[in-house]
Amino acid sequence: MTTDPQQDWQRWHDQRVAAVASPYGPLSLTGTYWLSDHPEGRIPAVPGQWREDGDEVLLTAGAEDAVTVDGKPLIGTVRLTADHAPIHESRAESAGRRLVVLRREGDWAVRDFDPESPARRSFRGIEATPYDERYVVPGTFRPYERARSVRVENADGKERGLGLAGDLSFALHGAEHVLQVAVEDDGTLWAVFADATSGRDSYRFRFLRPPAPAPDGSVTVDFNRALLPPCAFVDHFICPFPPPGNTLDTAVPAGERRVAGA
Repeated sequence: MTTDPQQDWQRWHDQRVAAVASPYGPLSLTGTYWLSDHPEGRIPAVPGQWREDGDEVLLTAGAEDAVTVDGKPLIGTVRLTADHAPIHESRAESAGRRLVVLRREGDWAVRDFDPESPARRSFRGIEATPYDERYVVPGTFRPYERARSVRVENADGKERGLGLAGDLSFALHGAEHVLQVAVEDDGTLWAVFADATSGRDSYRFRFLRPPAPAPDGSVTVDFNRALLPPCAFVDHFICPFPPPGNTLDTAVPAGERRVAGA
């Protein structure tokens, strides 16, 4: 960090572009395959046989599949649970592709991250508005007495639960606004929001990740660091849409707006 917020923002933006374009960044995801759609265990685009078994997934592979698990060739069957480590540390791999096990509300899926994906090869950057101090505002976080969950549509057309932990209030353009937010494991906040630019001058919704609030609930809300969700880069992610109330009735032309060339 420097004392120049514009330089800090530019460094953040450059690092963000590099992370998106990295070998196992979001651009490398070529498919999310739900095992319920493949009851026989064979996913046409993915080597091996994948079957649900309660709280685990059974992966069976032969020499012809060229699958490794924990860095060792797999000949036979292994039990897997959902991956939570960074993509490049996932347990299963085949010819440089990371095969990531995913579970959502009891449903199992396999994700295929391929560094040679067309989306990664054609990536030209992220369109973002240069730093604007007007979109850095003080906010207040008020936790709910009890965490709650609301059903929201996801990018794949299905409804899933979205956990919410409190309200984040702030003033922007002379009016008070409130976003419902989640609290991450490290104490930082996470909001899924839309605004008057969404679907026109920016992607249809974005993410906001303010830092952990102070003990009194005060927190800086910096829309210059509004993020495109993973599904803005490829269609294989299942990002949640904004919950009711998280569409701001004002324009926020700050932060990441769209994938370049989209």
